[in-house]
Amino acid sequence: MEPDLNSSPDIRLATLKNWLQSIAAAHGLDLDTLRPASSDASFRRYYRLQSSSGTAIVMDAPPEHEDCGPFLHVTGLLRQAGLNVPAIFAQDVQQGFLLLSDLGEQTYYQAIQSGLDDARLQEIYRAALSALVRLQGASVTGLPAYDAQRLVQELSVFPEWYAHTHCQARLDESEQAVLRQTFDTLVADNVKQARVLVHRDFHSPNLMLAPEGGDPGIIDYQDALAGPIGYDIASLVMDARTTWEEPQQLDWAIRYWEAARAAGLPVPADFADFHRAYEWISLQRNLRILGVFARLSHRDGKHHYLDHMPRVNAYARQVAQRYGVFRPLLRLLDKLDNRQVTTGYTF
Repeated sequence: MEPDLNSSPDIRLATLKNWLQSIAAAHGLDLDTLRPASSDASFRRYYRLQSSSGTAIVMDAPPEHEDCGPFLHVTGLLRQAGLNVPAIFAQDVQQGFLLLSDLGEQTYYQAIQSGLDDARLQEIYRAALSALVRLQGASVTGLPAYDAQRLVQELSVFPEWYAHTHCQARLDESEQAVLRQTFDTLVADNVKQARVLVHRDFHSPNLMLAPEGGDPGIIDYQDALAGPIGYDIASLVMDARTTWEEPQQLDWAIRYWEAARAAGLPVPADFADFHRAYEWISLQRNLRILGVFARLSHRDGKHHYLDHMPRVNAYARQVAQRYGVFRPLLRLLDKLDNRQVTTGYTF
């Protein structure tokens, strides 16, 4: 059952309603139709309501926790690149409120969960790959750099929240050294990649289903950075919310690589080199996600993120077991998972 917004003691919601009342006439808003649309891992909340032109989305980003500025800036960059992002109808940045166009009610993730035949699945993912190529051709003006310092800082959540808090493991000096060496190896490789606009969560929950043949709506891009070109394709094919087996990962990665080369994007000329590079950055991403999901559960009480940990762990292992340099990491993952160490082939 949806919560009764009118009886909620939420002061923030009352402030939001007052703002909407002040712009209701200009945009034909029906405040009685206001209902929750979604929430995310941050403090942002989203609502949907009827307007004279259909439906609209309201973003509530409490200014003490969130800044609307990056969302507005990246929206401009992506719109200029021809991507399907929300139009901004009204804004009150001081209060943290935005009125946006509605890109649809169903994310790729929801569509996949409801059941799609393979033909439709391949159609929407080819549209997503095309959108990604355009996104990476967008301007990075004003975006922070996804540099070595930021990559290293992100990885700190793995030992603190995943190993220590979630797995209740005390890493000895040699195990800490394994993590330091792994992180140094990953970061040194990641920063060598060509720099483009990086969405950072270009995967099924942040892509909105469009009518057949249409461009996917893109959301949740306010944390975009200027960083490694392999990052977003790794996000898409090793989706933290949806399991894709390696043959499907490779199919989409090859299609992306071919389209990126045709568009003149700075991807490696040899697919094998590109494949290794995006797998390595996927390992960085998935180690970070394990830490982030653990933190969301243990600190913030958002325990549903634990449901996705086995998938993310499997993606990390997929890469760690393929490359000899990460064999020590694989042994550490085995310890954290309380698994028996097995011998496998690597290259």
